Amino acid sequence: MKTKALRLYGKEDLRLEEFELPTLKEDDILAKVVSDSLCMSSYKAAKQGGDHKRVPDNVAENPVIIGHEFCGELIEVGRKWQDKFKAGQKFAIQPALNYQGSLDAPGYSYSYVGGDATYIIIPNEVMEMGCLLIYEGDSFFGGSLAEPLSCVVGTFHAMYHSVRGTYEHNMGIREGGKMAILAGVGPMGLAAIDYIIHCNRRPSTLVVTDIDDDRLNRAASILSPVEAAKNGVMLTYLNTAGAKDPQQLLRSYTGGTGFDDVLVFAPVASVIELGDAILAEDGCLNFFAGPSDPAFSARFNFYNVHYAGTHIVGTSGGNTSDMIESLDMMSKGLLNPSILVTHIGGLDSALDATLSLPQIPGGKKLIYTGIDLPLTAIEDFEEKGKTEPIFAELHKLVGKTNGLWNAEAERRLLEVKAVER
Repeated sequence: MKTKALRLYGKEDLRLEEFELPTLKEDDILAKVVSDSLCMSSYKAAKQGGDHKRVPDNVAENPVIIGHEFCGELIEVGRKWQDKFKAGQKFAIQPALNYQGSLDAPGYSYSYVGGDATYIIIPNEVMEMGCLLIYEGDSFFGGSLAEPLSCVVGTFHAMYHSVRGTYEHNMGIREGGKMAILAGVGPMGLAAIDYIIHCNRRPSTLVVTDIDDDRLNRAASILSPVEAAKNGVMLTYLNTAGAKDPQQLLRSYTGGTGFDDVLVFAPVASVIELGDAILAEDGCLNFFAGPSDPAFSARFNFYNVHYAGTHIVGTSGGNTSDMIESLDMMSKGLLNPSILVTHIGGLDSALDATLSLPQIPGGKKLIYTGIDLPLTAIEDFEEKGKTEPIFAELHKLVGKTNGLWNAEAERRLLEVKAVER
């Protein structure tokens, strides 16, 4: 079978090519990819080529399919796996296989499995490591976004609090406690709010800050205080830009005692230091934002570390159980992956989009691998719809969900483009 895929040959050397897949072995699975969400990690792999820790040294002779946040449909299941998987099932993949201690991962290391492709062959080790995950949601993009959402799930599980008088730690946030999310209304911040007000371990108070009223108002329209209150969380969106004393203002929401859990979503020293300053006794500061500067640092109050037990954690990605949890919550309607999506495009747009990711504003760029479509911001649908009927339709459909991408819009896009082809 032929596939069309975006392959990496070396530093900034991406090529969209059509080639033949090898014959399916009894321990392989043939699958169709429908959607892939572009990740900054793919940009880094494309920039570094063979110098990247997950990209093979001989990538020039053995190019790899790029993209690791993908979802599709199983087409043919090799004999070894027929008792566990069936043709027609939707799937997602946890790319961090950790197979026999190797860093090899789909989307970085393999010639025949990756997200920016029409058809792929999933090798035996993916199934052996329990990393082929069945997804039962009503959209394909939800399965693509399970991997980035698992990063949010994992970061909450990584937080911890001490048991006074022992050396034990209780993992997770303080249930029923006070939480602040600083610089928290970007796409990943919204995903964190969505998770924490809908999961089974919630704070009683949640204060989310930013310095832009438009972003805060948008966040409140998507994840409202009313919705949070239904789940027992008092949610407040707060602009700290004009505050004379942001620390005092934030502490006022806790009765002055401080926050049990603080998450920082911007790699800015002053924001981290504010997060440190508002911690309660035994407070946990979670640095979620990944800085690009390897020498990035900020001040931290070590007097409070010693005497008040404050502490800091950080995570970079989620594990398989985090991804399973995100898939399960999406399937039950408890997590909304649409929050992350700001652009859509076809496979023909993936090359330029991957190499330009840092310069493209917004959240996730969603690629539908079976169609041709320029990368387009959802906020531009209305204007483009004046000359292109498909975008006029899509604008009406996302209007039903407050401007967010949705399963109905996905289905209509794929229907229209299938007819065009």
